Amino acid sequence: MAPIPGKREKRILGTSLKMYFDLPDTNRYIDSLAALAPAAEKADLDLFVIPDFITVLPAKAKLADTKVMLGAQDCYSEDKGAFTGEVSPVTLSQAGVKVVEIGHAERRRLFGETDADVAKKAAAIVKNGMVPLVCIGEKSKSNIASQAVGIAVGECKPQIDAALSQIPNDADVILAYEPIWAIGASEPAGADHVVAVVEALRTLLADRSGRVRILYGGSAKPGIWKALAPALDGMFLGRFAHDPKNVEQIIQEMREP
Repeated sequence: MAPIPGKREKRILGTSLKMYFDLPDTNRYIDSLAALAPAAEKADLDLFVIPDFITVLPAKAKLADTKVMLGAQDCYSEDKGAFTGEVSPVTLSQAGVKVVEIGHAERRRLFGETDADVAKKAAAIVKNGMVPLVCIGEKSKSNIASQAVGIAVGECKPQIDAALSQIPNDADVILAYEPIWAIGASEPAGADHVVAVVEALRTLLADRSGRVRILYGGSAKPGIWKALAPALDGMFLGRFAHDPKNVEQIIQEMREP
């Protein structure tokens, strides 16, 4: 269904555990997120969690009685075949995954993932009934505000264009804006910069009929939502979400006044 003109999309909050936790730690963490589901519902926001592949099925069981959406950290672009070590989007869909993260800066830097790879994965994700969560962000940083926004938009546009090029216009998509220079930093990108970039990126998406929600990542943490709220649909958390109390705090910050 196409978005209602002038209507903001439902806010969304999620976290990726990357490879920080072992099996017992991940299971305990999923229990903690499940316990926060009522608070997220009360705040009228979608909550999702992206564990490692090993714990996707245990996480599905733990989240079964909640509305917390289950995610996956990546997938392959083909459904089946001789692709040793890869994970099929068909299998993820069958396992209850709703959101698949693709194109993260670490995948690009460490494993050589390209915009073309992301496009193929996005198509496979949508074909299998899931929502692609596409990470976008600029490498370059400028201390001159007007230049910084232009640089960010210029580097993000081809990433967005590629990711959307092979999926239907009415497909839902989530974009996680994560300036690469802010990932792992002590502080997130400045709110003025993030808001200006996201507002500019939305103009590139004006012709899409599917739901597009834009999140901020890149050292996202408690205390920044109020400044981001005018332009963003939510936040994508990393290490600051390892303490569930921080997630709970952000849920409270994201509640409507």
